[in-house]
Amino acid sequence: MITIATLVGKGIIDSSLTHHLQFAKKNGITRTEISEMLTHIAFYAGWPNAWGAFRLAKDVWADDTAEANGKAAFQREMIFPIGEPNTAYAKYFIGNSYLAPISKEQIPFNNVTFEPGCRNNWHIHHATKGGGQMLVCVAGKGWYQEEGKSAVQMLPGDVIHIPANVKHWHGAAMDSWFAHLAFEIPGENASNEWLEPVTDEEYEKLGK
Repeated sequence: MITIATLVGKGIIDSSLTHHLQFAKKNGITRTEISEMLTHIAFYAGWPNAWGAFRLAKDVWADDTAEANGKAAFQREMIFPIGEPNTAYAKYFIGNSYLAPISKEQIPFNNVTFEPGCRNNWHIHHATKGGGQMLVCVAGKGWYQEEGKSAVQMLPGDVIHIPANVKHWHGAAMDSWFAHLAFEIPGENASNEWLEPVTDEEYEKLGK
């Protein structure tokens, strides 16, 4: 793990890194553990280096999933786990979503996966100081929209910074699974307010 961190930090994301990723897997490093590790490294080595490492790791751990259906096929596209059905927040989503906690240290964050056509309701991350949310697209194709603005398409590697107190929604495109990391930014008097659903008319205007 130290060798992998050193190579990624130096920007060495070639066959030598693949060799060490394979060696890490043989020694028991799981798909979830390597995804947590590379995400942590990204904040110090830079996201471009980390994305290169993610692509290599995805191939090394590819045989951990079977391509039997859409969900399994989508899992093969990313190193992060899809997780369990997001039942706790299901009432705030149209369609099915999944939640996988990735880290509970420093800034806790989750991987959120949306089935095609799934999106969450309009909502606001309130805070009197600081707060808000950051989204990092890791696989698939999705949408993000703030109230009064045009929707923004999200593709792997895209980062969305959501200020506190801004009404918005995000979710998958109609024809694609979609997953993003969701970072809750610490703030004073922080809370989430869930609002009305994104109507089919609003959503269908975006197309595929």
